[in-house]
Amino acid sequence: MGFREHSARVRRILGIVLAVLLLGGVAVVLVAGGEQDKGTATKTVRGVIGSEKSEFFTDPDVVKALDARGLTVATETSGSWDMEQLPLKGYDFAFPSSKGPADELRAAAADKALAAPLRPFYSPLVVVAHSDAARVLAGNGLATLNARGTSGILRMDAYLAAVRADRTWQQLKGADRHAELSGTLFITSTDPVASNSGALYLAAASYVADGGRVADGKEAVGRTAPLLRKLTQVQGAQQTNSDAPFRDFVSGVGNPLVLVYESQVSSQLIADRPMGDLVVLYPDTTVNSDHTLVPLTEGGRELGRLLAEDPELRRLAVRHGFRPQGASPEFAEAAGKHGQYLNQTLTGVRQAPVPTGAVLRDMARRARDQGDTA
Repeated sequence: MGFREHSARVRRILGIVLAVLLLGGVAVVLVAGGEQDKGTATKTVRGVIGSEKSEFFTDPDVVKALDARGLTVATETSGSWDMEQLPLKGYDFAFPSSKGPADELRAAAADKALAAPLRPFYSPLVVVAHSDAARVLAGNGLATLNARGTSGILRMDAYLAAVRADRTWQQLKGADRHAELSGTLFITSTDPVASNSGALYLAAASYVADGGRVADGKEAVGRTAPLLRKLTQVQGAQQTNSDAPFRDFVSGVGNPLVLVYESQVSSQLIADRPMGDLVVLYPDTTVNSDHTLVPLTEGGRELGRLLAEDPELRRLAVRHGFRPQGASPEFAEAAGKHGQYLNQTLTGVRQAPVPTGAVLRDMARRARDQGDTA
């Protein structure tokens, strides 16, 4: 065999070997890529949520748990009652903080059967107070406190009577020892036209003020409208979500009485974050905020099902202070460690029925002095 023939043969052999190696290399990349895709491929679902659920959906453990179940969730925040005004085309779900706005969202949905609401967790409305303010309320018959003075019951009838009479802190015995307790007595709440917690506050107040009757129309709204207007307008400009007033309270500024979701308090306690001189007052007549997911696509419905049924996601919801629907040993275990603040069984708390969305919206507008819309 001549030199040229030998060289050509060597080149052919090297070419074959190189081709085999390259093919093998491509095969390895394809397998690895296939394995990676299998482990990370998720369906992205996009939705609009109340701001009180933002930290839940951005929690790395929640993101990881949803990813493991095949979902990536992208969210935007909005006031619950404002969601109806959003162009929801392209969204997979809307997740307001109560049944009222959820019912209106479902009514506007193209596929009402698909949009049947899911309620994975809920949270009662509570009033957070600084200890001096809570003790003054208790000393004047507006509240009762536990032995530690860290939790108690707000007597709604007595509080509303004080509002009707335009009581000031200075008129309450014992308040003169605390310079920060001055001016008109009121609870800071959110804008009821835009925000769920503010609207539900009015629903509870209306129910108590009208002798335990649920407002069912124009006449019923009119009976309590002057009182609800007092509750609202004494506050001046109101926030459209409960996050800012709660953060102000925790930082020690703002009004000494603030209406928030229990979940906001619970999540701080469960995370062992310092809460200063916190007192949690449960109104003796309150409204549970049923966080209600309205599916707009099958992806949205799958998310709602997972939040309601998946044990890991239920546990993570409790970490963020929410009470899972149904029997909830997860919340009982977490709340038991903070029993001095949290009323785990809601003893002494009555649940007020909520008016229809149309009536509640009219109630909110009239409280904001935006006219008779019923």
